[in-house]
Amino acid sequence: MTRQRTILGITSMRYALRFLWNATRGHRLAPWRSPYLLWRIETYCGVKMQQIGFLEFWEFMWRERANLWRFLKWTGEMEHYVHPRPKSI
Repeated sequence: MTRQRTILGITSMRYALRFLWNATRGHRLAPWRSPYLLWRIETYCGVKMQQIGFLEFWEFMWRERANLWRFLKWTGEMEHYVHPRPKSI
């Protein structure tokens, strides 16, 4: 059971990192400048993109960390539907 949980945790982390890598394309060292992430924050909480700076970005990330982690795990689950493993014969 512990090994299964560890494998699932590693898989979830891999998909979370993949999402973050793709979402911050062009702004990996400064994710608070990523238009995609700013748009996601704007649609989630209603704060305009132009009003989100370094501090607001990290404050949002810290305040919503539980929901963000749940979202990242969900993206990993959806990845299994988008790219299902081939069934062996």
